[in-house]
Amino acid sequence: MLDVKALSHTYPDGYSAVREISLHVDEGELVSIVGPSGCGKSTLLRCIAGLQHPSEGEIQIDGRPIDGVPDGLAVVFQDYSRSLYPWLTIRDNVALPLRRRGLSRPLRRAAALEALESVGLTSFARRHPWQLSGGMQQRVSIARALAYRPRLLLMDEPFGSVDAQTREELEDLLLELRGGYGMTILLVTHDIDESVYVGDRVVVLGGSPGGVRADLPVSLPSPRDQITTRESREFVTLRSEVGRLVRGRPAG
Repeated sequence: MLDVKALSHTYPDGYSAVREISLHVDEGELVSIVGPSGCGKSTLLRCIAGLQHPSEGEIQIDGRPIDGVPDGLAVVFQDYSRSLYPWLTIRDNVALPLRRRGLSRPLRRAAALEALESVGLTSFARRHPWQLSGGMQQRVSIARALAYRPRLLLMDEPFGSVDAQTREELEDLLLELRGGYGMTILLVTHDIDESVYVGDRVVVLGGSPGGVRADLPVSLPSPRDQITTRESREFVTLRSEVGRLVRGRPAG
């Protein structure tokens, strides 16, 4: 579905963020992207989203080069507090992007309620973002992406600002929704355990400018569980390997 070919990007001040990244993602995959701070993870995601034009290389979706923000794509950012409009209700925040598709107000609101039901927030539809906890606000951001029915969902550190228990709940929610909606997902995260727990593959970026250091398949059985999966030998072995690679150490 997604092909990134020899992508490089240098900012106007001369800072080179990523260099010759090539990446292939199949339909329905969930690919985690990890790496040390400053290796260009977010730059890569912005280029794929069409929010930033790379200096070199090409990005294709379904074999067609992207030019601007592609249709059928949604992004969930880390800072949920800035991505939600405080004067709109939860329902209207979720429905807002559907204006781009020309849907009538009743259809937009129906789609928003369906998405809120998927993340367990139907009863909060008429409240405002400031009346919800941080974890609930991030669920609203995810619901807004789901309402758009994207084929490709990009997530940039989506759970980095919530507490550990809420993070685990959102990880499990992501896996549940991925199965129900059949989306292709790219997840940028600093959390090595998270990258292994949710991913079908873990792509490790290294260095600055960032390049692909490793592309590791995850063969953990499904459904995954926060206790038993993380206790398994396969999980411990893979998260250790990813950790060594992120830190620039040779594989064990």
